[in-house]
Amino acid sequence: MSAPAEPLDAAGRRISVVLADDEALVRAGVRAILGADPDIEVVAVAADGREAVDAVARFRPDVVLLDIRMPRLDGLAAARELVARVPETRIIMLTTFGEDEYIDEALGIGAGGFLLKASDPHELISGVRAVASGAAFLSPAVARRVVNRLRAGQTTIPTEAATAVGRLTGRERDVLELLGAGCSNAEIGARLYLTEGTVKGHVSSVLVKLGARNRVEAAITAYQAGIVT
Repeated sequence: MSAPAEPLDAAGRRISVVLADDEALVRAGVRAILGADPDIEVVAVAADGREAVDAVARFRPDVVLLDIRMPRLDGLAAARELVARVPETRIIMLTTFGEDEYIDEALGIGAGGFLLKASDPHELISGVRAVASGAAFLSPAVARRVVNRLRAGQTTIPTEAATAVGRLTGRERDVLELLGAGCSNAEIGARLYLTEGTVKGHVSSVLVKLGARNRVEAAITAYQAGIVT
């Protein structure tokens, strides 16, 4: 579930990012990738969750990338603290192929995106841009694994998702399809010829009708119902 790169805000402000990972090579690699994009600025790096929380509280970045497993304070605990202390900063969790069990918990906390550490550089940049703009972002590999895991464990999920989607109006279904594709409110508005305020209203209604806590959960329901492939 990815979003195409889009312009920064009207003021031309760069996207500020705090990066947290306990592996020096990962920090260096991700920082180099993001630093190569002229519209993204890594304002701080952290080697553990406590450093990450302190850096976010200090710099108030647009986005924080949190490794799930870190010393002192793991990524999930750091995310919980950040949602309470700095709710305006959007959260992306950095995951590996062996950490599926943490994704549901991160969704509940309010993470806006999930990226594999081995993601393609373009995917990493697109993810940061998408989440900074208010959209949800799941690496395609993560999205497939989440939906497949849910389907394998609960065979009723596709039916439940279809039933939930059936409660939506035609316009709300259109919004959900684009939301599931990783579009921001501005992009949804442009594609459906709606004002951004109208899109926000539709998104709120979609979340309520689906019983979704955030855009990521709504997007997963879109995958489960077959609206987005």
